[in-house]
Amino acid sequence: MQKCSIAEEIVRDLRALRILADEPVESAGDIIRNLSRIYHDVHERDLERFSVSDLIMLAPLVMEEFFALRMAIRDRVAEWHARGLMNREAQHAVRDTLRLLRYASDMAGEVHWGYAVATDTEPSLRAFSETSYNTFVHHSFDTGTPIAFRSGDVLLVRGTKHNSAAIARIGDVDSQFSHAAIVYIDEEGRGWVVEALIEEGAVIKPLKQVLEHRLARAILFRHPSEETAARAAQLIHGFVKASLDAGSPILYDFSMRLGPSKKLFCSKLVRIAFADASEGAVKLPTFHTRFNANAPFYKRIGMTASESFAPGDLEIEPLLHLVAEWQDYRFTAQIRHQDMIMSKLFEWMEVYGWRFREDFRIRLIARLGRLSTHLSRSVQDLVAGMFARIPPHMPRKTIATIVMLQETAQPLLQEIQHMERVRIAAEGRPLHPREVLEYLDDVREQNSGQVGYLVAPARWRRTLAKSG
Repeated sequence: MQKCSIAEEIVRDLRALRILADEPVESAGDIIRNLSRIYHDVHERDLERFSVSDLIMLAPLVMEEFFALRMAIRDRVAEWHARGLMNREAQHAVRDTLRLLRYASDMAGEVHWGYAVATDTEPSLRAFSETSYNTFVHHSFDTGTPIAFRSGDVLLVRGTKHNSAAIARIGDVDSQFSHAAIVYIDEEGRGWVVEALIEEGAVIKPLKQVLEHRLARAILFRHPSEETAARAAQLIHGFVKASLDAGSPILYDFSMRLGPSKKLFCSKLVRIAFADASEGAVKLPTFHTRFNANAPFYKRIGMTASESFAPGDLEIEPLLHLVAEWQDYRFTAQIRHQDMIMSKLFEWMEVYGWRFREDFRIRLIARLGRLSTHLSRSVQDLVAGMFARIPPHMPRKTIATIVMLQETAQPLLQEIQHMERVRIAAEGRPLHPREVLEYLDDVREQNSGQVGYLVAPARWRRTLAKSG
């Protein structure tokens, strides 16, 4: 029997995954079972069996086919929901599988780009630009021409800071996105973005500026009714503009509550826009994020909601069509590692009872952070690493927690990035995500009950001291 080539083998395996994605289902259990098989097959794929030349050759195929596979899965969510099959476990199965497939695509893109990493001085790529497999367009919207934004389009994006990873990882299911916003096209054809930012509250910014603001990844969504979408954009633009013109900007809402409030967070702004435009007919999201664990951390950052609309909920929103995905492969390894770090930090808090512990320096920064421009250059630099500026209504504990999160995560990221550089230099291939997670587990077990500002319960440290 003639041995098939690596390319033929991959094509065969991708075809098998697509068959699973397209398979008829009769229950939520069928969805979970099929997607679990896809997840396991991709997750357990051994990169070491492929030569560097194989990886380079296969990268474009993997990126294209995994995007098509993600779309095949996502396109079925509306049908599954209409049939009552999208229970909590099925929702998680869909999101977990989409997340893993996107990581696999990212790694292929990194190979294709020669493991390039953006420096601080390099210009940003513009999101949804047509550059070497950065943009993938859903076949229903692919006209062969650059994407034309419409009023009411919704942007789901991810930044490169640790607090973006924390937002993406908050809640009962991991996400890869940290911010949502709505596009408004004015009468002169100029594009704007209406959004709610932690630092500034609700603001209006040029679309070009937002798309070039050092994003790592982005998804563009579109409501099926162009009229409803345009009205949503018009209403929320007018509402936010009126507040800015009056000198009374709408503050950011750290509580994440969806009920009536004079404050907004990013995805709530999108929710209100479509609800008002449709007179309540369009209720986002269909599937909510729940905050049923890690209560001490949520309390520290000022979050009081038990269920809300996290930005990542848009990823499987059946009321919106996915138009296109974009990613900058110079950043995708970094944010993948940040995601894993944040997942582990949250796991240590939720499962093992670790907690953030402030010291004098953190308390000083937190208390005086709002006056950071008058403090020393080192404090200014530290604060600027997390925020453009600290909003005056940010709680002291929130400031302290975000600084501690940054300072705990950054050394871990630097070590993982070093490990990856060594691996690429020696073997021409990246770290497998499994290796990153194993390294982080080792860090927790070998650091005497403290990693950065995260500290194990006293009883655990006492036990460790006795055994040592």
